[in-house]
Amino acid sequence: MSTGLSYKIAVLVFLENEAGEQLLMLRAKAPNLGVWSPIGGKLETAIGESPFECAVRETFEETGHRVDASAFHLFAMIAEKAYEGQSHWLMFLFRCKVPLTGLPPEIAEGRFAFFSREAINALPIPETDRTALWPIFDRYRDRFVALKADCAPGKPVVVDIEEIV
Repeated sequence: MSTGLSYKIAVLVFLENEAGEQLLMLRAKAPNLGVWSPIGGKLETAIGESPFECAVRETFEETGHRVDASAFHLFAMIAEKAYEGQSHWLMFLFRCKVPLTGLPPEIAEGRFAFFSREAINALPIPETDRTALWPIFDRYRDRFVALKADCAPGKPVVVDIEEIV
């Protein structure tokens, strides 16, 4: 069991275009430097930001796509223990119900591209995304699931379902 690691709270936002392709960012900064992942970021806990408010803010900051909180479906909550041995994460996963009409411009955090769901499997993505995140998206994107994952380095990622709605 990991001890002494910080706990971070963040959102991931799954956006797609009108063709149903997923928007991913090739990350230019850690964590996930050099790999493709959905957009997202940490909650501003000092101001009491909710996960929905964070999803709205991050979507606008990273893509320029302005949507109301009602356009988001919270489909998963996942508690990751010891991600990359650096910290614990409580992640809220959202699917945006309003499609993007174009590719967002490159930003300091990275550049964007749209991919079919099948194409994502061949991309360089974080191992936890490959083994847990995308299978969760595939299975629960229209429902809700609460999960926990042990991501300790040197061991296979173990994901346990805590609740399905």
